[in-house]
Amino acid sequence: MTLVRSRLSGAAGLVFLWLAELLGGCAALDEERPNYFWIVHNQERSDADRVIDLRRRPEKLLAFYDARPGMRVLDLSAGAGYNTELLARAVWPTGVVYAQNSPYVVENFVKGRFDERLKKPVMGRVLHLVREFDDPVPPDVRNFDLVTFNFNYHDTVWLGIDRVKMNRAIFNALKPGGAYIVADHSARPGTGVSDTKTLHRIEESVVRREVEAAGFKFVEEAGFLRNPADPRDASVFKPMIPNDEFVLKFVKP
Repeated sequence: MTLVRSRLSGAAGLVFLWLAELLGGCAALDEERPNYFWIVHNQERSDADRVIDLRRRPEKLLAFYDARPGMRVLDLSAGAGYNTELLARAVWPTGVVYAQNSPYVVENFVKGRFDERLKKPVMGRVLHLVREFDDPVPPDVRNFDLVTFNFNYHDTVWLGIDRVKMNRAIFNALKPGGAYIVADHSARPGTGVSDTKTLHRIEESVVRREVEAAGFKFVEEAGFLRNPADPRDASVFKPMIPNDEFVLKFVKP
């Protein structure tokens, strides 16, 4: 295989990447779900993450992911690692999580916050990949059980990302039957991608159409972050009421 550093944490990261790929797809998944309540309420989690919990409802999100021990997961646009850490706890002790951030996001928003989170013991089976959205993993990193993309799909529009290439790369990285889950802030019907930079919202139908065009099959929508009362005409960073948000599950046939 080709060893690609992708800003992994030094030699240890390279060794881990080699071992993860050597064993990729070989370990059987634990058939039992972990207890998501205890994952979310683990005392090791930070107060800052608990504040985010209030609007993300992570117990329901992890259940919708169906995250289990032994899974190989790709967390796209991981940011400072809120979702990555939850996934790391859910797939522990034998699973692995690859956390992708683009160079632009790291330099302008994340800075050193993800690296700081990596110091936690639970993050020992997490690999940070700093790569572009349309080429999120090295070519020999494959057979993911799950790919998550939380609340940043809309950003790929104003960042000028080739989303056709991006979704196809995700399709190729997943194993057959693997799930691709996209959560984002809902825009008003008919607005398409016009509010992606101003309000940080995207029309749900656009996401469905683009992901399905890559070969995915839409299977389910979660309703736990929906808010029909949201007029969807304000920035998601200045909400008068909770934002209306969609969570969509696709599978690779």
